[in-house]
Amino acid sequence: MPSARNSRETRRQALEQARRAQARRKRRLRIGIWGGVAVVLAGAGTGIALALSGSGSSTPTTGATGSTGSIGSTGSTLPLSTLGTLQSTPAAGALGPEQVPIPSAPVLAATSAATAGQAIDGVSCNTSEQTLFHIHTHLTIFVNGQARQIPAGIGIPGAVSTQSQSGPFVESGNCFYWLHTHAADGIVHIESPVKRTFTLGNFFDEWGQPLGPDQVGPAHGKVTVIVNGRVFTGNPRNAPLGSRENLQLEVGTPLVAPETIDWSITGL
Repeated sequence: MPSARNSRETRRQALEQARRAQARRKRRLRIGIWGGVAVVLAGAGTGIALALSGSGSSTPTTGATGSTGSIGSTGSTLPLSTLGTLQSTPAAGALGPEQVPIPSAPVLAATSAATAGQAIDGVSCNTSEQTLFHIHTHLTIFVNGQARQIPAGIGIPGAVSTQSQSGPFVESGNCFYWLHTHAADGIVHIESPVKRTFTLGNFFDEWGQPLGPDQVGPAHGKVTVIVNGRVFTGNPRNAPLGSRENLQLEVGTPLVAPETIDWSITGL
């Protein structure tokens, strides 16, 4: 009967919400542990302090104004004002299953069928997610001022999605690379058995897409990298992925003002 079906659907939705709430609580606990480490490291210096030696990372200080900052030995950052006039950030899309907006835009490039679980850049593909080092970065991509979507399932060969109330969510696959995406919202999950600094180059290699000063995936043109509201001047491949950072890749012009997300509602 319809009423019975409605009751079952209500119970199913309630169970799904409870399961996701539990997962968010576990994520908060893990992030809290590493967040405390990051705070201690950040207190030891000023400016942006992201070591790219592979021995660990800390969250950089941010800001859109000020003098030149540095990110390890692979690049520096400049104030956003050096880019001149920027196009307004487009309206955010609907919130996805991670409570992060999903761009209403075409996908930049599909996940790579060639990524079958072999080690990439020293990153293994494990049968379960590794959470000794667990952080998240948000990546946005624009091509000639138009948004491009980053697909779910990058870094998860044989990805299997479930349909949540807020859209598809990749929950399983043949294995998990230490960098991967669960939804098409630009959130890069970094879940590693070792604490080291990962870069955009590592992520794009897992994606199976080229990245350089003049190319992002299939899109060609001058590439601008914005990290937490500052302009990264090094090779885009070397841009580090830090905890709760907002990274933006722009190919060509016009350039778009940096997009940010509300991390406080994500549970990440």
